[in-house]
Amino acid sequence: MNGRVLYKVTFLNAGKVYELYARRVSASSLWGFTEVADLVFDVNEGVVVDPTEERLRDEFAHTRVLHLPMQSVVRVEEVDRKGQLSIRDAGTGEKVVTPFPLPGKPR
Repeated sequence: MNGRVLYKVTFLNAGKVYELYARRVSASSLWGFTEVADLVFDVNEGVVVDPTEERLRDEFAHTRVLHLPMQSVVRVEEVDRKGQLSIRDAGTGEKVVTPFPLPGKPR
């Protein structure tokens, strides 16, 4: 491990389960909220490898600190390395963002 703490934060948002990575997670100064800061995204120039990561990066592009209601936080894990980000439907657990359609497959 490189000595920097990394957290995987899973939370509910608008009927979806989001998974993000952050360097700081703590109790917020706002009562009843969890503070998530220093979000971690892969910085790839050019080709988009993961459309989910791009969507989350765009959604949280100008976010310095997330203040999540404690009830929406499902899990906070301290991890060794960053994995794939995801957005899932809270009811079914299926991924919301799908890869680009393949040629020959109907939409």
